[in-house]
Amino acid sequence: MPPVPADPTVVHPMPGQPRVVLLKPLVSSPLIEVGEFSYYDDPDDPTAFETRNVLYHYGPEKLVIGKFCALGTGVRFIMNGANHRMDGPSTFPFPIMGGSWAEHVDLITGLPGRGDTVVGSDVWFGHGATVMPGVRIGHGAVIASASVVVHDVPAYGIVGGNPARLVRRRYGDADVDRLLELAWWDWPLQRITEHIRTIMSGSIEELEAAAASWATEPPGAGP
Repeated sequence: MPPVPADPTVVHPMPGQPRVVLLKPLVSSPLIEVGEFSYYDDPDDPTAFETRNVLYHYGPEKLVIGKFCALGTGVRFIMNGANHRMDGPSTFPFPIMGGSWAEHVDLITGLPGRGDTVVGSDVWFGHGATVMPGVRIGHGAVIASASVVVHDVPAYGIVGGNPARLVRRRYGDADVDRLLELAWWDWPLQRITEHIRTIMSGSIEELEAAAASWATEPPGAGP
């Protein structure tokens, strides 16, 4: 019997642990895209991720999160709707208070935005990290707890602090290129299942060997 892959369609993947949810089968907003197996952990209400953790999301900008991302408790994404005018004496958004003030809604619509917020695959977010609008985080990055990410993060970079700064790269440039070429997160689930130990604890050479072992199989040999 071949190894059986995990099910990416269940909301609660860990029996007896309702604090952990897979986000792809949970989210419903057309402005949020999440890849398979990316999860969020929260002891209070992880199922409220869309409203409690994605803030000021009035559109049209999207939040895109890749596959196999791990989001610790309290990770939040601040979207472009949080923007205020800064070109006049006051930053207060008077039109949202209603009354005749609403006639001036043009003063807060069409404010410049930073575009979509995009997270790659296999990104680990520590407890309480905050991502600001329009940030792009590369594959394999690590975001330290309580970080406030205001700038793009390179693939396999480790960032921390407020504002978050690059601490170091997990691999050198040449090895990052090799890992991005392998893109194990895009492998078929059966193949990932067969090579879990290599993906989690192997070397890049072993990961390349794993990729080659199935890339050269004859047609019909695998799923």
